[in-house]
Amino acid sequence: MKAILFEQFRQPPRVQNVTDPAPSLEGVVVKVEATGLCRSDWHGWMGHDSDIVLPHVPGHELAGTVQAVGKGVSRWRIGDRVTVPFVGGCGHCAECHSGNHQVCEQQFQPGFTAWGSFAEYVAIDFADTNLVALPDDLDFTAAASLGCRFVTSFRAIVDQGRVKPGEWVAVHGCGGVGLSAIMIASAMGANVVAIDLTEEKLAFARTIGAVATVNASQTEDVVGAVREITKGGAHMSMDALGHPTTCFNSIANLRRRGRHVQVGLMLGGHNRPQVPMDQIIAHELEILGSHGMQAFRYQAMMDMIETGKLKPQALIGRHISLDEAPAALMAMDRFEGIGISMITSF
Repeated sequence: MKAILFEQFRQPPRVQNVTDPAPSLEGVVVKVEATGLCRSDWHGWMGHDSDIVLPHVPGHELAGTVQAVGKGVSRWRIGDRVTVPFVGGCGHCAECHSGNHQVCEQQFQPGFTAWGSFAEYVAIDFADTNLVALPDDLDFTAAASLGCRFVTSFRAIVDQGRVKPGEWVAVHGCGGVGLSAIMIASAMGANVVAIDLTEEKLAFARTIGAVATVNASQTEDVVGAVREITKGGAHMSMDALGHPTTCFNSIANLRRRGRHVQVGLMLGGHNRPQVPMDQIIAHELEILGSHGMQAFRYQAMMDMIETGKLKPQALIGRHISLDEAPAALMAMDRFEGIGISMITSF
């Protein structure tokens, strides 16, 4: 099969012919119909993820059809249309038994702990626990776009952030994660303030539900601006980028007893950011992480997509081929373009 492979970190990946995968006892092989480019893939290529063993095939946002099934799989058949969360649970550990597959002690992550979906085929372990059936009317490209950024934002807003109608939500960073969070928070009835460095992304954020925006490249006091818009601070705030500045601002712009959710990865020297601990203590702020979403929670999100309250299709930017993907992957630190780039031609 054709796949994008890199043999050294920070060296250009190449499209190569590699051996087709085979399913594990509890796994399946999926023919990839669409897969998204994510900044997590860029972090992996840079060597920021300790799980990656070289040589490596990246890619973790995918949708496709089941092509082969392991002998221990009972729920899936060849030809099933499926997607999968980017964090898969083993189904056997204490965290999985408690329903928290997203923090599984033996988690499986295509594109990180195993070869990923920048390929014609990808092997997925623990299929009965992790695969998600696709509705017939949800196309593969939209389904693949859910796999990391959208589902992570859904859990961050709905489950971790516990957003309620009428609350103020601040979203720092309008990339794929941030835009997903803006759409979801708006659908939940919240008032969203979007913060980014570019007016183009902020303008798009307004079209998908943001009621106010702050251009951080033109605003000296981002925290003050958010506090003024929200009349005292956000009830819930998210760092969707993963940078010391956005993390600090997201916490500092909260009102008393507000909730900060960290979604943007803090890697590559940013994993120990400074935080306003005095404010966290005095105002009883909550600091929460959010790491993917369990497969069984997809149904609530799918129901909102089916009724039109959520439209992940609106967040898709470029459609590119597998041959174009290496250059696009290496350029992800430049944050160019709006929305999610999808590989749809193999």
